[in-house]
Amino acid sequence: MSDPLAEIVSILKPVPSIAKLVMAGGAWLVERRELGSPFYCAIVEGRCHLTISGRAPIVLAAGDFVMVPEIHSFTMSSLQPPPRGTLPQRLETSPGVFRLGDPASAVDVTAMVGHCAFAATDRQMLVSLLPDVIHVQGQDRLTNLVRMIHRETVGKLAARDMVLTRLLEVLLIEALRSAGGATASPGLLRGLSDHRLAPVLRRIHQDPGGEITVEDLARNAAMSRSTFFDRFRREVGVAPMEYATSWRMALAKEMLLRREASIAEIAARIGYASASAFNVAFTRHVGTTPGAFAGRA
Repeated sequence: MSDPLAEIVSILKPVPSIAKLVMAGGAWLVERRELGSPFYCAIVEGRCHLTISGRAPIVLAAGDFVMVPEIHSFTMSSLQPPPRGTLPQRLETSPGVFRLGDPASAVDVTAMVGHCAFAATDRQMLVSLLPDVIHVQGQDRLTNLVRMIHRETVGKLAARDMVLTRLLEVLLIEALRSAGGATASPGLLRGLSDHRLAPVLRRIHQDPGGEITVEDLARNAAMSRSTFFDRFRREVGVAPMEYATSWRMALAKEMLLRREASIAEIAARIGYASASAFNVAFTRHVGTTPGAFAGRA
């Protein structure tokens, strides 16, 4: 049976970027803008505020883990932030270790913070299937993974990038597992937690080259067509055929990038009767022909 979550993480291709240990004391605030990249943080001790653009502040405490698959601007601060306009106090005390706030103040917050990137060509579509914010409490496994990523980042051991890539994949999967369930925002995790929709999602991933229609998927879910359509769109966030087409195109892009098959073979693998039909669908979805996409890549 196909595992949609593992496939999506694999195609997202998390790439190492920044990992740092942050120690803070007194009144402090850091602000980041226009990142557009995944952000994660594990609080080792103390409490602080995290404010993501457009959302209410979150109080993070020791044992908390937070991940935002795509973040554009945010602030982290002490519970009582410094007055507006105060120049930030930030000092790198050793490689990958930073001190925030008045150096004379006692350290009352320790956090491990990281950024990464997704190298997938269809990053926007895949990220849209994930929760906007993942906030998990009391999961030591996540904190330990972040600690391993930090140690690997600041170290200079052989095969570091390979190890970091694998650790990031495990961190992302573990975070998504922890955030799954009916309370997750609409997307893949919420769909997989629905006992009627989970088999349908697995079928789409397991056999993208098979015949996929709303009627067949509804029968697979033992629901009427209209009820299934509404439930899928509500729980997953997109219509069934939109999801199936997006997944097929994500797979097609990967195969084109790897040049592992001809355009006709790719068309057959993802369910198109001919190369011309695939060419039309790909061009409509991506904005360029498969051949031009492969050449540009």
